[in-house]
Amino acid sequence: MAAELWLSRPRTRRTPPRMRLFCLPYAGGGAQIYRNYGQALPAEVEVCAVQLPGREKRFLEPALESVDAIVDKLAPVIAREGNLPYAFFGHSLGALVAFELVRRLRREGQPLPFRLFASGHRAPHAPDPDPPIRDLPDEEFIEELRGLNGTPQGVLDSPELLALVLPMLRADFTAAETYSYRGDAAIPCPITALGGSSDDMISLEALQGWEQHTSGDFEFHVLEGDHFFIHQRHEEVMQILRSRVAEALEGVVAGSGGMPPGSTG
Repeated sequence: MAAELWLSRPRTRRTPPRMRLFCLPYAGGGAQIYRNYGQALPAEVEVCAVQLPGREKRFLEPALESVDAIVDKLAPVIAREGNLPYAFFGHSLGALVAFELVRRLRREGQPLPFRLFASGHRAPHAPDPDPPIRDLPDEEFIEELRGLNGTPQGVLDSPELLALVLPMLRADFTAAETYSYRGDAAIPCPITALGGSSDDMISLEALQGWEQHTSGDFEFHVLEGDHFFIHQRHEEVMQILRSRVAEALEGVVAGSGGMPPGSTG
C-alpha cells in the first residue's frame, strides 16, 4: 500500500521491468510532470514518479515542510523497491531530496542507485544566493511564483485555485529554503548534473559543484532554457537519460548478479 500511495507508474506493463527510474518533482510539482517519461525510455525501464502529499491524489494530506521529513517517509518505500537496479532523477527540490535519499539509504546499508540525475539545483553545499520567499505575504509570494515560470498561468490567475494550492507551495518552498547541508563522505554512485542556460537561479559554478559529492563519474549538461528547461528541452533530457540507462542495462546483461556499477552501498 505504501508504494501505491507514494509511487505513480504510468505505463501498463506486459513484462516485468529490469530497471527503475524514480523521478522526484520540483517545488509545487507532482507525479504528473513525469507522465511522458515512460514512453520515451526503453520498455525495460519502469518509471516511478514520486507522488508527494498535498497534491494530486494526495491533495487532502498536509504537505511535508522539510527535506528530512520527505526522506523519512520515502526511504523505506525505495528500500522495498530495491530488488532491481535503479536511478534517481530529481529536478530542483527533487534533486535535493534524491541526494539525501542516497545518503540515507547508504547509512542503512541498502542498495544504492546506479546514477543520480541532479537537475536544476545548485550543489547541496552551495549557499542559496536568493532571499527566501516562503513567508512573504500572499500577493508578493504569488509575484515571485510568476517570475519563476513554473506554476501554470491559469492557477496564478484564479483566486479559487490559488487558495487551494498555496499551502502546498509554501510547504515545498519551506522544505527547499530550510535545507541545511551536513557534511559526509562523497556518495559512490555517479552523478549527472543538468542545468538551464538562462536559469538565473543556478550558476554554472554551483551546478558543477555536484562533482565533489561523488566518488564515481561526474558529468554535467547545460541545456537551452530557464529553470524549467526539463519541459522546454524534453527530448534532449530524454536523450541523456536514454544514453545512461542503456549503459546500465548493458551492465545488467553483462554482469553477474544483475546490478550495474554504483548500485551497492
